[in-house]
Amino acid sequence: MIDVVIAGGGPNGLMLACELALSGTRAVVLERLDGPRTEPRANGLVGEVVRMLDRRGLYERLTGGPGAPEPARGFVFGAFPLPLADLTHHLYTLMVPQRRIEEMLAERAAELGVEVRRGHEVTGLTQDADAVTVEVDGHEPVRARFLVGADGGHSVVRKLAGIGFPGVTSDESVSYSAEVSVPPGLIGPGGELEIPGFGAVPPFQHLRTARGLITWAPFPDRNPVVSTMEWGLPANGEASLAEVRASAARVLGADLPLGPPPGAGPHLVRRLFGGNTRIAERYRDRRVFLLGDAAHVHSAIGGPGLNLGLQDAVNLGWKLAAAVRGEVDVLDTYESERRPVAQRVAMHTQAQSLLIRPGGDVTALRELFGELLALRETRQHIADLMAGADIRYDVGGPGEPAGRFAPDLPDLPALARGGRALLFDPTGTLDAGPWRNSVDVVETPGLETAYLLRPDCFIAWTGSDGDGLHQALTRWFGPGTH
Repeated sequence: MIDVVIAGGGPNGLMLACELALSGTRAVVLERLDGPRTEPRANGLVGEVVRMLDRRGLYERLTGGPGAPEPARGFVFGAFPLPLADLTHHLYTLMVPQRRIEEMLAERAAELGVEVRRGHEVTGLTQDADAVTVEVDGHEPVRARFLVGADGGHSVVRKLAGIGFPGVTSDESVSYSAEVSVPPGLIGPGGELEIPGFGAVPPFQHLRTARGLITWAPFPDRNPVVSTMEWGLPANGEASLAEVRASAARVLGADLPLGPPPGAGPHLVRRLFGGNTRIAERYRDRRVFLLGDAAHVHSAIGGPGLNLGLQDAVNLGWKLAAAVRGEVDVLDTYESERRPVAQRVAMHTQAQSLLIRPGGDVTALRELFGELLALRETRQHIADLMAGADIRYDVGGPGEPAGRFAPDLPDLPALARGGRALLFDPTGTLDAGPWRNSVDVVETPGLETAYLLRPDCFIAWTGSDGDGLHQALTRWFGPGTH
């Protein structure tokens, strides 16, 4: 019998498959599409997930060169610039298209021996005390100990499991995105667009006007993208470059001459109406779990989606593996830890969506919010929120920083690649004997404090001696092997 079946071969499903493989757990990915997705989707990664990928040895695969991630010097929030250079923060960014992330994770999954079955669409499921039987269109049923739905916002697995998906739908806005070319003379020395009759549109920032929103993204290694958002303007027919140019002219009050990008394509030209903010009523139904967009959907503003979904996968992977091995059952903590994080992402994306709307009342709100963003404490709070650095799990340990994402401990990116728990011991005296099958002990005489890290690099225990260590080991890794 298969250990875990994953419905959905996007980034989140593939990340989970990789995490399970690191733990020696057999996962099979069922993907309804016959080949990789080609349409443009997310444009990069934002937040602590960048450091998590570095700790799995995957960051350099995406950058194509050596070096650790560096915190961003600036970002955006609700079409406000968010200066970060004077802060100590963990808002990392990595501008790489989602199709490359998916490609890299598929390569890594293949290296780890993960089986991906393309052209396999889940159509039904039944559960019993021991396993899940998954019906697959045109193929034999598959039986597994657990099933994870990583099959997107319209998740079939979620619907088959009878899990509700409450939330709100907005149909007031229309957004456009297109790969474009612009006359070179309009591009300023800092990458900004200098538009006659309007002024400068800065790169990689949301710019709000009295009529809507526009973003100019001059990616260094691919075609630039212009995106707009308007309210109360229904559109008909197929999305087109002419429609994007007309929308930009309305938002700016001036013409922005957009042409088709070079190359054979296919090129991005997209129009989206409205949006959804929804969170699954629960993340688990007995042996069925939800992951990524199957569990939560929200606005893409600020780019939090992959940060949220990929860290869902890292959280769930080692817990499923431990349950498969019969060591410990901590599966209920997946929802108790990750659902509140989704709620915070839904909150701040909804808040940003309100801040970018046109109208005098919003302008007044923005004036006040701009004053608050001038305060260092506010910018620190927003940076932590956007990065997911404000997450605090209830791990049962006392005080700070238990329950938080681990700091940059000595050699952590190299040590964490295997996906195992780590005990950083500055004393050379801490005993993890019965748990050595699950935990690697690392002597670190330069540290002032000992740290026990779960496989997802969250701190399960910290202290200057061994008080409480065995309780933490037992809670997260079972009684151990005596």
